[in-house]
Amino acid sequence: MDPTTLPEKEYKRLREIRKKYKVDFEPLKVRDKEIQLLQVTDLEPLLAGKDPFKDVEDFPFWVKLWEAAMVLADLMVTMPPPKKDATLLELGAGLGAPGLAAALNGYQVTISDYEPHILDFERVSAAASGLSGVQFKLIDWLKPPDLPKFDMIIGAEILFREEFFTPLLTVFKKLLAPDGVIYLAHDIRRKSMPKFLLQAEKEYVIATSKRTMRSDDKETVVIVSRLTPRH
Repeated sequence: MDPTTLPEKEYKRLREIRKKYKVDFEPLKVRDKEIQLLQVTDLEPLLAGKDPFKDVEDFPFWVKLWEAAMVLADLMVTMPPPKKDATLLELGAGLGAPGLAAALNGYQVTISDYEPHILDFERVSAAASGLSGVQFKLIDWLKPPDLPKFDMIIGAEILFREEFFTPLLTVFKKLLAPDGVIYLAHDIRRKSMPKFLLQAEKEYVIATSKRTMRSDDKETVVIVSRLTPRH
């Protein structure tokens, strides 16, 4: 991907990002679609040996393309929008692969996270992928903004801190349409996930499925959870 072909505003964002991070575009093939994903190429200074399953307080989750995000992105391109102009919100999007995949499949997408520099990565990736209609929002789960309700809410690897379970459920209640649906994807090793689903099942009907990803000698099992409001 030639960065100089980016729109002027996104090219400027990319130049600012490069002042702080070593980055490059990595094409992510999702079925018959391709996302140009801006990623940090030198992760070690950021990760510093931290374990994402133990050091959840300090691990920079946004910086890595998780297997769960790839599984959720795959789901988004295989699931046509349920209606014309169906709206979708990705929470804690990080690099934004699932939301961008949904946008390529025709959803009206809003991608969100909690820090402006994360949104800058997502904006550049959207522009590099030829997507012009994606919206970007800073969303603090403790103080969710007033937004129109969404037909679908998605998230990959967002259930890592238990103190955010109740705020996240509040976000769902505030931003999900009454007949909407939520899809969450997480590594099966994420110990907090069952605790969240146990809390959520008071308000949602939950169905889960497993997806196994294999790469080289590594195998990762991802749990996809579908939540629909109880009426």
